[in-house]
Amino acid sequence: MPRKTDSNNPADWLYLVECDLEALLAMGDQELGYSLCRGKAAEVLEKVIKAELIRCGWPLEKTHDLGKLHEWLRPHNPVMAAAAQQLCDDLAEAYFTDRYPGFDLDDPDWPKLRQQLREIEALAAQVQQRLPAKTT
Repeated sequence: MPRKTDSNNPADWLYLVECDLEALLAMGDQELGYSLCRGKAAEVLEKVIKAELIRCGWPLEKTHDLGKLHEWLRPHNPVMAAAAQQLCDDLAEAYFTDRYPGFDLDDPDWPKLRQQLREIEALAAQVQQRLPAKTT
C-alpha cells in the first residue's frame, strides 16, 4: 500500500530525510558522486529545518533558501539554529552550484561532507525526539 504523506506533518519530512540520508551516507562511505551528495545534503538539511519549523507551528513556505530557513528557525529554536549555522553557511549555495553548469565547483572534500552528513543526521534526531510518540 502506498505511503500517504502530508507536507504539514514534520514526521513525514523526517521520513524523507531518513530515506535520503541512508543513501547519502552509503555514497559518502564509497566516495561516489560528490556534487550529487553535496547538493542532496543541502536539500536534506532544508527538510530537517522545515520539519522543526512545522513542528513549531510555522506555516509551510515553499523555498530552498537555507539562509532564509535558518533565519526563521532562530526564534523558534535558537539552540538548533546555532547548531545548524555552519551547515547552512557551507551548503547554502551547493543546492544550485553543484546541480547546474555555470559555477566553479569545489574539489571533493569527502571527510568534510561525511561530517556534515553526521551533523544533519544528529539534527534530524533532535527533531524526531521532540515529536509525539507514534501510536499504532
